[in-house]
Amino acid sequence: MPKIRTLASGVAAFLLLIVVMVPAGATTIQRVVSPKGIEAWLVEEHAVPLIAISFSFTGGASQDPADKPGVANMVSSLLDEGAGDLDSQAFQAALDRYSIELSFSDGLDTFAGSMRTLADNRDEAFNLLKLALTKPRFDQEPVERIRAQIITNIRANERDPGTVGSNALMKALFPGHPYGRPTDGTIDSVKAITTPDLKAWFASNVARSNLKIAVVGAIDAATLGKVLDEVFGDLPEKADLKPVAETVPAAAAPVDIAMGIPQTVISFAGKGLKRADPDFIPATVAAYILGGGGMSSRLYDEVREKRGLAYSISLGLSPLDHAGVYFGGTSTRADQAGNVVKLVEEVIRDFAEKGPTEKELEDAKNYLVGSYPLRFDTSTKIASLLLAIQQDDLGIDYIDKRNDLIAGVTIDDVRRAAKRLFADDMVVVRVGQPSG
Repeated sequence: MPKIRTLASGVAAFLLLIVVMVPAGATTIQRVVSPKGIEAWLVEEHAVPLIAISFSFTGGASQDPADKPGVANMVSSLLDEGAGDLDSQAFQAALDRYSIELSFSDGLDTFAGSMRTLADNRDEAFNLLKLALTKPRFDQEPVERIRAQIITNIRANERDPGTVGSNALMKALFPGHPYGRPTDGTIDSVKAITTPDLKAWFASNVARSNLKIAVVGAIDAATLGKVLDEVFGDLPEKADLKPVAETVPAAAAPVDIAMGIPQTVISFAGKGLKRADPDFIPATVAAYILGGGGMSSRLYDEVREKRGLAYSISLGLSPLDHAGVYFGGTSTRADQAGNVVKLVEEVIRDFAEKGPTEKELEDAKNYLVGSYPLRFDTSTKIASLLLAIQQDDLGIDYIDKRNDLIAGVTIDDVRRAAKRLFADDMVVVRVGQPSG
């Protein structure tokens, strides 16, 4: 449940609206290594006086105790609730005073943070970030307040068909594995989390050995090198991560969950590819053609355009650290849910057997290449993308290579990837009124 402190001043708000389109190939990335050996990737840009930093620690919710899912999520909500000699109110007042955006979040495989500040407030911003990462307080009042907020959110999600379906799908795909546990936790597990649990998770997971950093904005390499040591230099050298088993999505029976809602929400998933797989780029193109292209995808055409069975439908790859998986979803009238599932299965099976047409392939490559610069239109987007490239170990020159990799995909490549991705049966979860 990440929180974001927004930039408060009118000037800062105006600056955040400035968008400078930067072609992917024109982005110069510097590898900065601090005197203490802490590495970051930097895109130096002084046109707008802002600094954006994104960082992550490998681990995430998969490091939660098996009997207490939700610890990482709770930690992510507490790091700006007091640190060092600043209690929660004083810490948040300092963020507001200096117009600093700061947020933390947890995923299955990572614990991440981001900060954005005006360059003039750089020293204050990085000092607050250092305090949050090295001296979090976990005081009783914010712990209990955040616990209550998380429990309220979990209760609300119990009435949200999308969340219910997603949680049930992950449990079916990954039984007995950390990926199968809800990252927010359950009401009982969140109630059971203690302050020592929070401190122990933080001490084991937040370290220099599992840290990746990306910085974009009005700061030069020499200055950043000093900042890296000031902010991250006092972190423990080594993380103490528990091993997470490699796994593949299970072949599970369909799951039907009754809920009194107007439409049935359908979630489905199957075996995917991990990011390091040589077929991942062709698989990305295949998934886009099948279900990632919005109103131009194969699934949209068959389910929505030809038959009017759903308003929208999507499918995409999700390469986790320890498993590859694809996910899809749609919603429809309860009495049509069975027909939609059958049709989706038929379309996916046909695509696995035959692959795309030449036109579908060309259109997909054109879109994937042409839309790539849109990921570079703000400092925050660039920092997030650089961080993701580091997390996937793709190399500092990936931005320059990526479009050529997409353009070089052949129809045989996509057919091969489609067979690997979509030949097996998918797992389906339906949430809504029984359809008989």
